[in-house]
Amino acid sequence: PPGTGKTMLARRIPSILPPLEPDEALEVTRIQSVAGLRADDGIARVRPFRAPHPTISAAGLIGGGPGPSPGEATLAHGGVLFLDELAEFDRRALEALRQPLEDGHVAIVRQNRVARYPTRCALVAATNPCPCGRGGSACRCGEADLLRHARRLSGPLLDRIDLVVGVERPSTADLGGAPVTRSADVRAQVIAARRLQAERGVRCNADLRGARLRAAAAATDDARRLLDRVYEAGTLSARGRERALRVARTVADLEGAARVEAGHLRVALAYRRQDETLARVGA
Repeated sequence: PPGTGKTMLARRIPSILPPLEPDEALEVTRIQSVAGLRADDGIARVRPFRAPHPTISAAGLIGGGPGPSPGEATLAHGGVLFLDELAEFDRRALEALRQPLEDGHVAIVRQNRVARYPTRCALVAATNPCPCGRGGSACRCGEADLLRHARRLSGPLLDRIDLVVGVERPSTADLGGAPVTRSADVRAQVIAARRLQAERGVRCNADLRGARLRAAAAATDDARRLLDRVYEAGTLSARGRERALRVARTVADLEGAARVEAGHLRVALAYRRQDETLARVGA
């Protein structure tokens, strides 16, 4: 619902990301220079955070124009692309993001010229549960309003979102209490996990694919059987299955575990809203 801290949480995400590696800093600097976003500021030191307005076009998101010029997905390369009020974005613009998010780059063709821009960023989005924003028993929306709201976000796009987190209205005690954690503490955990991932020869687990992912996951027999049962239940796509395994590998990395266990996989599947399926298959 509105006012629960979704946007505030999203804007804090850069504070838990590791510092830019030298090659990443050069990439970000080159992109910002091409886009005219840098004067004589030297090498970039801070990961990008881009938050375009919902009225942005598909070309504005992924790049285009007569030039062509990079879009917001490229300007967020190495950092965070934040789409606030996700359901308010034009559906065509959101659909145009699918391929760049999957491939990590976008190719723009203009007048026999091809421009290839990197788009390896973390997509973070926030949205209300319905048009009125209240959701649940407090919702005042009609059925037609709810259907229109749901149609704005396609299944294939949502299938590419690994972590879905509900943010509830905080209590008075929550608002007046001490912080649960500090960004510096979480960042230290992230840096330690990224160090393990670098030892696998990748920048982060998002780069693992196919056989390489299965080898890196080193899933236990229980974890593999659990993943198979959930997939066979029909609520998880083949893409979602692989993405859940990548998230489980990251959960294991944050705990310093050598292998992906069933508990790590349950966490990853819960983030993909597979709670009912987990209960149905007895996990």
